[in-house]
Amino acid sequence: MPEDVGDKTEPATPKRRQESWESGHFPKSQDLTSGLLLLGGIIAIGMLGPAFVRHMSTMMRDGLGPMPWSSHEELVTESLRLTVPHAFKAAAPFLVIVAVVALLASVLQVGFRTTTKPLMPNLAKLNPLAGLGRMFKGQNWFQLGMNVVKLVVVGSIVYWRIKISFAEVIALHMIDFPENFARAAEIIYGMAWRIAVALVIIGCLDWIWHKWKFERDIRMTKQEVKEEAKRNEGDLEIKARRRQLARKMIMQGINRDVPHADVVVTNPTELAIAIKYDPTTMAAPRVVAKGAGFLAARIRQVAIANGVPIIERKPLAQALYKTVEIGQEVPPHLYQAIAEILAYVYELAGKGMRRLKQAV
Repeated sequence: MPEDVGDKTEPATPKRRQESWESGHFPKSQDLTSGLLLLGGIIAIGMLGPAFVRHMSTMMRDGLGPMPWSSHEELVTESLRLTVPHAFKAAAPFLVIVAVVALLASVLQVGFRTTTKPLMPNLAKLNPLAGLGRMFKGQNWFQLGMNVVKLVVVGSIVYWRIKISFAEVIALHMIDFPENFARAAEIIYGMAWRIAVALVIIGCLDWIWHKWKFERDIRMTKQEVKEEAKRNEGDLEIKARRRQLARKMIMQGINRDVPHADVVVTNPTELAIAIKYDPTTMAAPRVVAKGAGFLAARIRQVAIANGVPIIERKPLAQALYKTVEIGQEVPPHLYQAIAEILAYVYELAGKGMRRLKQAV
């Protein structure tokens, strides 16, 4: 029986999930962000309220006080000079706290991810017929329900707070300023605090719903999972083929160049570097082959088969392997160490030639 390709029952693969994030589709609740911003602003008011009142009082006193300047330009200039610094000092801490809360709200929901895809213009969104269709989607019905819930919750908190403080509110006109102002601010602050906490709770529920909907939307059909697995296997086969070709080329270079090297420096088993020096054609000794692990064993094997001397020098082998590529000359700071090894190798070769002549 043929599989229904429209039946999305499989969890999204990491690749599908990453593509969704890059396209700007990820679970995020604007209600949670708004609730956290309101809560952060209320906390900032509680912490910075006295300083804010002090700066604003100074600004009002300086801005509305007597000004002896004659011209209108001087009046405006001096008013700005006196009031702007206090306004900045009063508003800057609030703006910083709100900005930090907005950043944290975004990071808590989506992490440290950025994408510009949602900012790209999309003419399809300007289609009025498509807009009417989106109005009756399940997501919008849910958002409508959430808005009704928020309205009911906020209205209930305001009603309850006013009801329990009604007698106090009525009596405010009988209290002198600024005591009546401070008491009214306290009532409003308590109401705002409760509203902010309620909106954060509603926002958390909204984010949970968006998270569930996101996971449902990015689900895949079994056929899609199979096709993605085939594509990944194809990519892996190509990478494996490339590695095979690269290893084959390295092995060909080892078989070609190591027999003509003057010496092989080892670590003694982990690393092997073949060096050749021809004073008539080279300005400095040159690395003709190098390798680690299996390749190092192959270099030593070819060197033994062709009578190339193998010298163990751990620090030198490590320095050559890390800093010199195949075909490059040895750096000047390693000349002395290489020269000592080559001199030793040439001395051994000379003794061997003399023994060969004596035997003949």
